[in-house]
This record gives sequence, C-alpha cells and structure tokens, in this order.
Amino acid sequence: MSDPVELVPELKELGGWLYRATGNRSVPRTTIGLVQLRAGQLVGSTYLVVMHAGLLRKAGESEERITAVATWQDAPYFTAAERAALALVEAVLTPNPSGERVSDELYAEAARHYEPKALATLTLAIGQVNFFVPLALIGKPVPGVAPSEQWT
Repeated sequence: MSDPVELVPELKELGGWLYRATGNRSVPRTTIGLVQLRAGQLVGSTYLVVMHAGLLRKAGESEERITAVATWQDAPYFTAAERAALALVEAVLTPNPSGERVSDELYAEAARHYEPKALATLTLAIGQVNFFVPLALIGKPVPGVAPSEQWT
C-alpha cells in the first residue's frame, strides 16, 4: 500500500487532532492505552497490538497488566473504571447475536465511573483507534517499524 499520509496529507493533522482530543486528561492516558490495546486484539491487528503495548510499556505499565488485557474479565490487575472501559470497547467491537452491542446497563456502568466529558472522551478514544483499523488491516504495516519507513 502506498503511504496514506503522502496520498492524503490531511491524515497527519487529523491524527494529531484525535490524539489531542483524547488527551484532554479527563480519562487517564493509561486507560486509553489499555482500551486501544484491547481494540487491536479484537480486530486481529498485530501492528496495533505491538504499538499500543509498546506505548503502555513506555508509560511504565507492568507486563502483567499489558499481557492480561486479553483476559481482562478475570484478571486481578484492573480497576473497576478500567474494567468498564474495557467492557465498553469490547461491546463496540464484538458482534452481538441479539443486535445490541452497548446495552443500557453497560453504559450505566461506564457512566458510574466516568463523568460525562470523560465518557465522551473514552468513546472518542475507541473511535480514534477504530479510525486507523482499516489502515492497519489493509496496509498490513510491519509491527515495530515506523509507517513512514515501510509504506511503498
């Protein structure tokens, strides 16, 4: 795949705006990283998983927490707020046979842990990683290599 930033230069600015929007400090950056790591796992993108795990490591997260994101439901490493955030990203990205992905109960649980601005920010963080999922799955970037160094 050709370099999407070279083809659509606005992508770089858009990515920056998304990062700034989710970095408004209403949700801990660690929580956003955990959510985005789980999103990468759910969509099956090694690139996103390696990238978000690496960012979490740089932020000082333990290997136990990073590794346990895949099995967060029964892992003892997450706060109730982090669990609500992980449940939310999982609901958004996992098809539900009954049709509804984010139940009123799940939303209420998330709202118990996050004030309205934080809940909106968390929602944007899920959207932020999902914005880049097609590039990760179609472009198949190599994990650990900067996109600017690998696009054809």
